[in-house]
Amino acid sequence: MPEDPEPEMNISGGRDGGGFTAAFEPGDAATRAEAVVDRLGELYWQKTYGGRDGFECLVRTILSQNTSDRASQPAHDALMDRYADRGDLAETLANADQQRLAETISSAGLYNQKSETIIRLAGRICEEYGGEDGFDEFVRTADPADVRDALLDMKGVGPKTADCVLLFAGGRGGVFPVDTHVHRIARRMGLAPADADHEEVREHIERDVPAEKCGFGHTAMIQFGREYCTARKPACLDDPEACPLAAQCDRVGVDPESGEVVDPAET
Repeated sequence: MPEDPEPEMNISGGRDGGGFTAAFEPGDAATRAEAVVDRLGELYWQKTYGGRDGFECLVRTILSQNTSDRASQPAHDALMDRYADRGDLAETLANADQQRLAETISSAGLYNQKSETIIRLAGRICEEYGGEDGFDEFVRTADPADVRDALLDMKGVGPKTADCVLLFAGGRGGVFPVDTHVHRIARRMGLAPADADHEEVREHIERDVPAEKCGFGHTAMIQFGREYCTARKPACLDDPEACPLAAQCDRVGVDPESGEVVDPAET
């Protein structure tokens, strides 16, 4: 296995994302969710996360909203190239020209909305934490529940964004952000109720997966969703043996006989 097999175009930032390859000893999984995460670790990577700058991580996750990493990564890189060498990044972006920022991040889509959100968040972080260093200290050292509540109180920050900051910047264990891939896969596999919303899926997985495995469980499950358990044509639709997690999956909403794939909540 390569030293770090995680793609650079990933929500974590890949090799540049502050994470570290880490091996977790195999053993008898206490829950099916843990067994799934263990298998994902064998397929892809086992890592611990943390170390990204808190404000940069927040910006990166805002850019990733409603788009792919392949679209958001160039936007993040362009933003950092243009603004990161001017001192405190939060202060710089709080005073940025909105139209110029929007042009800079245009590859991420919804660039007008996202540029407005970034400028607003940067201003609030400067007011409440004194800039990026103070915010980073808060993310790393404050009680995780307090950090999550503070982030969710910011307009434009939802649960997934807050959890990504806690995981990739704060390095907090037991945090399993739920994006569209995780939401779909957890319900399709039967790891959470078929009608569970994003928060309910998060609660089930964080309950059933050991804290130290949640980070790579999140990123590896996203990769699995891209390669095997896609929304419209999961690998098991034509051949259950084509999916490396077939033995752990309930295939909720997937009917190989009819070829029909529906949202698990519709079953």
